[in-house]
Amino acid sequence: MSHIRLERPDDAVAIELLIDQAFGSDRKAKTVYKLRAGNEPIAELCFVVVDDEGAIAGSIRYWPVIAGGRRALLLGPVSVEPTKQGQGFGKALMHHSLAVARRLGHAAVILVGDPEYYEPFGFRRALAEKLQLPGWVEERRFLGLELATGGLAGASGPVSVPHDAKPRPTHPEAATALPWPARAAAASRR
Repeated sequence: MSHIRLERPDDAVAIELLIDQAFGSDRKAKTVYKLRAGNEPIAELCFVVVDDEGAIAGSIRYWPVIAGGRRALLLGPVSVEPTKQGQGFGKALMHHSLAVARRLGHAAVILVGDPEYYEPFGFRRALAEKLQLPGWVEERRFLGLELATGGLAGASGPVSVPHDAKPRPTHPEAATALPWPARAAAASRR
């Protein structure tokens, strides 16, 4: 049965290949990569979904940022192996990782992505409209989500890498590994 687990160091090559397949090898020229360069993803918020054959079918990562003077998370990329898209892997990764981020006390998430995909998770353009990324993005695709009330309320100004950005120690609650269909079903009942 497919399941979600924390990303492991030995997953790196498979994840990079998966992201290249989903977004192309020129993806590192995009604006959000300016916020990822020299910044480590948050270890307890990097997950993979493993399919029935034991292969990584999808991944999700979060990065620490300062958004208009507030600590926030930068979500991305969310990637699913192209032949497995439409099977719920991406949605399961989203529900699971956002639940863990809330439980760990994070207040806000920003991302650049298709509103049609991310709005059902609660992301809104209005929450990011006064923030500025360090490069061009299509405005309608720059979205925010409050994990805690007021997490982005009134946030205005540049988005940057925190001066103290580094990997955080793994939080034990993040490692809960239920099979992803059970987790997605539980998340949808909330």
